[in-house]
Amino acid sequence: MRIVFRGTVQGVGFRPAVYRTAVSLGLHGSVRNDGSRVTVDIDRDDLTEKFISELKASLPPLARIDSVETERFAVEAGSFSIAASGEDGRNGASIPTDTAICPKCLEDMRSGRRKGYAFTFCTDCGPRFTTLTAMPYDRAHTSMSAFPMCPECAKEYSDPSDRRFHHQTICCPRCGPQYRLAGADGSEIASDDPIRDFAARLDGGAIGVAESWGGMHICCTLAQLEKLRSWYRRPQKPFAIMVRDIETAERYCSPTDAEREQLLSPHRPIVLVKKKETEFSGLISPGIDTTGVFLPYTGMQHLLFDSLGADALVMTSANPPGEPMATDPEDAFRLGADCYLLHNQAIVNRADDTVLRMCGDSVFYIRKSRGAIPSFYEIPLEGGAAAVGAQENLAGAVAWKGRIYPTQYIGNGEKFGVEDYLEEAVRRQLEFTGCEPSVIAEDMHPAYANRAFAARLAEEWGAEVTDVQHHHAHAVSLMADSGIWDHLTVLALDGTGHGDDGAAWGRRGHVVHPGSYERLAHLQYLPLIGGQKAVEDIRRLRLAADLANGAETDTGFSDAELSVLSKLAGRSVRSSSFGRFLDALAYSLEVCRARTYDGEPAMKLEHLLARGHLIDGFGTETVRGEIQTAPLFLRLGKADPADEAYSAVHGVLAEMVSAASMNAEAEGEDRIGITGGVSYDVPIVKMAEELAEERGMRLIVHSRVPNGDGGISTGQAVCALARAGERRLD
Repeated sequence: MRIVFRGTVQGVGFRPAVYRTAVSLGLHGSVRNDGSRVTVDIDRDDLTEKFISELKASLPPLARIDSVETERFAVEAGSFSIAASGEDGRNGASIPTDTAICPKCLEDMRSGRRKGYAFTFCTDCGPRFTTLTAMPYDRAHTSMSAFPMCPECAKEYSDPSDRRFHHQTICCPRCGPQYRLAGADGSEIASDDPIRDFAARLDGGAIGVAESWGGMHICCTLAQLEKLRSWYRRPQKPFAIMVRDIETAERYCSPTDAEREQLLSPHRPIVLVKKKETEFSGLISPGIDTTGVFLPYTGMQHLLFDSLGADALVMTSANPPGEPMATDPEDAFRLGADCYLLHNQAIVNRADDTVLRMCGDSVFYIRKSRGAIPSFYEIPLEGGAAAVGAQENLAGAVAWKGRIYPTQYIGNGEKFGVEDYLEEAVRRQLEFTGCEPSVIAEDMHPAYANRAFAARLAEEWGAEVTDVQHHHAHAVSLMADSGIWDHLTVLALDGTGHGDDGAAWGRRGHVVHPGSYERLAHLQYLPLIGGQKAVEDIRRLRLAADLANGAETDTGFSDAELSVLSKLAGRSVRSSSFGRFLDALAYSLEVCRARTYDGEPAMKLEHLLARGHLIDGFGTETVRGEIQTAPLFLRLGKADPADEAYSAVHGVLAEMVSAASMNAEAEGEDRIGITGGVSYDVPIVKMAEELAEERGMRLIVHSRVPNGDGGISTGQAVCALARAGERRLD
């Protein structure tokens, strides 16, 4: 019998598990990797069901079987063996993710021949995707190919009773990668224990750079936060902290059960958790209620905390803001840190830390990357497509044979090196999956830099290029996330997206199908005075509302500046952005008077929304399809800022939910959706959920695809295939 298994079956100890099960049943035959699947040949068709059942009962922790196919097949073998991988390493590959070091490997790092060795892992843990050059997942296709196994590792690799049996990246201090310590000028510092000596420098006040699996981190103790903010030129943006263990995490924040589960998961994401007031809480995340916290996931990080006096470290991606994370020592040295902890294993696929927050039991991915990528979403469309995303918080995506494979988080498209990183990641996914795209999807904004890459891909593949409206892509990404494919009424709430009418859209009620949409209503159009300058200088957003109201303004502009800006308003692009509305509200309520990073005003407004209550006087109305927002600013300054913030947002959301619910009711549906960057704001989502329930509606939210622009490429790919007329899969 030939049995074909599909799922997460490569790089996770699946073949060794097959081997042990087959031998225990006295079967003869073989097992091998075949691209995205594992093929097993056994010589007893009467034991097929028993073999499959016992294999499923003994699967390694990271393995998952999605499907099993069987056919009769002649087997000639005198024993059972693990055969060489098949030649086709592509065809919709199930690519393994990087997974935190397991408890058994942690024990191995405490004693025995791997004591103190940072690259200790096994079939149940360790880096996978970040080391992988091609499929199938064999040592020759990883960065470990540069490190031949020593006799002791080769013995473990060949021993079916050993948990490192056929572990492709097996190594030890004798044959594997090593860490070294370098100074500020990049010169090597002699050390018999680089990790211990790096820890001593951090405890002594140094700012360091530590190389990990998918890139590098800038790190320091919390006592050096003020120094770090000055050195890194990041005066307000929150930093994530890595803590020694879950008990330490609970000293700095208050995780829910769902957040605790994420923190302890094998993927070890950064989780945004309600912070506690501590000596450093205001410096870690100024002006907001949450702290991004995560636990060690590499051997190096555990060894670092073993030697460290501090119980927490700032750990942030080692890169200029918005640019790709450094993976090359020469790039890292240009950062100008005090010291560097570097290793000599090549990083093949860069991967930032995943960042998420919980909304009840739903996972909102802010940045989906290490540990969560590679992954895929099932879609009911055949064919091949590649999508290049929007501009900020970029990720690409590849669709092939009924699945979408997003890339890891890339960065902000206007920053140096990001477009090259996007191209590298998309091409890698095309290679891994064997996708042959017939259509390339891009955002319709004419100025986005990644459109040039889309054009190149289209020319190479003889494919068409299709423009996808930003909010349509957001809405369809929610359809892909939830599996609702025929029709959905969606609130698409974000900062800015190029609209069909040339204006900057940012809030739309859409009736959405995978290939088309209909706009229901939008926020009042107000000018972005000076274009992008208004996004950066949020006083201009409040000024636009004051001009619309015919009211005096108190935005700090001189009379001469007001004269120029008032004239400029009439010539500026108009915006209906919910994000810009929140920015103006945050400025008006004095929680953020100057924007220093993307999303800052809305993030600092969130703590007001979380404790506010509904008060009278903040209802609004819809006039000719526009929800009137400017008049709300005339009502501010008369009550508690939290209540005013809550009530203003509630007034706008009530109009939006009403319009969406009426449309859903007309279609005989009991659901509406919410998506876009604003939908990361948990108080706003909860508000929308309550309003929807009052109308007898369920609110559909994200749980797998990123709510924000990181999910745009997923929506783009679906839209492209639907427009291309690809056959629906049953």
